[in-house]
Amino acid sequence: MARRYDPERRQRIIDAAIRVVGASGIAGLSHRSVAAEADVPLGSTTYHFRTLDELLVAALRQANEGFAKAVAGSAVFEAPRSRLAAGLAAVLGGWLAGERTGVELEYELYLAALRRPALRLVAAEWCEGVADQLADRTDPVTARALVALMDGICLQVLLTGSVYDEGFTRDMLARIIDGAPGRAPGGEAGGDAAGRPGKRAAPGT
Repeated sequence: MARRYDPERRQRIIDAAIRVVGASGIAGLSHRSVAAEADVPLGSTTYHFRTLDELLVAALRQANEGFAKAVAGSAVFEAPRSRLAAGLAAVLGGWLAGERTGVELEYELYLAALRRPALRLVAAEWCEGVADQLADRTDPVTARALVALMDGICLQVLLTGSVYDEGFTRDMLARIIDGAPGRAPGGEAGGDAAGRPGKRAAPGT
């Protein structure tokens, strides 16, 4: 009998891997457990993903879309700069208030990169994507600082089980934004091409 063409199988395997990690953690992930969850032959998982790292990369890339979609679905980048901190704090709060299993899964895969070098480039993708968007409203250095703060706050909420404090997040983000170098004429952020702040003029010059 000819093999039935199944163009969705690769995606079903990724979805199954995400469910396995969500239920059993990274330790519960194997080609066999994913094949059982996806209801596909074991050979299908190894055909599409030769190693577990390849499967984890695909799962992490898909899981990373959670916060990116939350940002993309908001109007935070359309609001005035004075509302940027409030907008980011609200988006972060909405994301954390959503389906918690998905948020925790995203961070579990994200942190798996500490011991799996193959995941490190993918783990940085969501940070870089949001930072690139924020750099258009601030500057590259400030954008990276904002992402680092939001990342740290998310980790604290998830690890401690504490309630997300939107007001605190807004105020801390505002401190970073308000302390950023101003933009030079022509709309470019002050500083060099690498995002380092430019030298300030001496008083009286």
